[in-house]
Amino acid sequence: MVPIPTTSETPQHARVADALGAEDSSVRLKAALAAGTNPDPGLLEALVERCAVEPDFFVRDMLSWALTRLPPELTLPRLRRELDSGRARSRSQALHTLSKIGDRSAWAWITRDMLRDADDEVARTAWRVAVALAPEDGQAGLVDELVAQFARGDREVRLSLSRALVDLGDVITPALARAAADPDPEVAAHARATEVLLHDPDAGFDLAIAEATRVVTLGPERAAAVPGSAEPAVAPESTAC
Repeated sequence: MVPIPTTSETPQHARVADALGAEDSSVRLKAALAAGTNPDPGLLEALVERCAVEPDFFVRDMLSWALTRLPPELTLPRLRRELDSGRARSRSQALHTLSKIGDRSAWAWITRDMLRDADDEVARTAWRVAVALAPEDGQAGLVDELVAQFARGDREVRLSLSRALVDLGDVITPALARAAADPDPEVAAHARATEVLLHDPDAGFDLAIAEATRVVTLGPERAAAVPGSAEPAVAPESTAC
């Protein structure tokens, strides 16, 4: 039988909750580690609430790990509620924790609104989780949603989107071909750069973008006749990815 956490707080819960909110990040990290080492369903709410406000990346990751140590039948419904939070960090961290748990039933919770969240970090996390959890019959629709966001955001956002798509494999090829013909040169360049990464995951993203921009600017035939080492007609910085 799985113990159900109650609203009553034991002295131990109170001490851990206090430590999770300590000013010193090392104290918070140790508290999250302790919560995961000795998983207690009574700490579920304190862990989830701390995720929503924790500024330190390493502490947040430890909080997620501690949540994965709790029974999923308790954790998953609580994380689903966080997906509707008005706080971007709550949504992002809930998605991140879902990716750590890896329960494919959570695929149904990844909505179009999450994939297009106005907050870049939430959207980037949603892309990763969706790619990890998508069933085979859901991949085509997911590809269309992701490709529709080509040229979004700065370099890191665009790189995250390309990596998410590449993780889906060859299923993305037809969508990339369509996007590469887009009249928006930034969309077309992003699509071509993603195609480069699909075939050569070790290729540098900045170089892929520069070459893709050159091809989009010159046209495939003319670009083929011009040495690839030539200065691109549009500098990579103008299509920061």
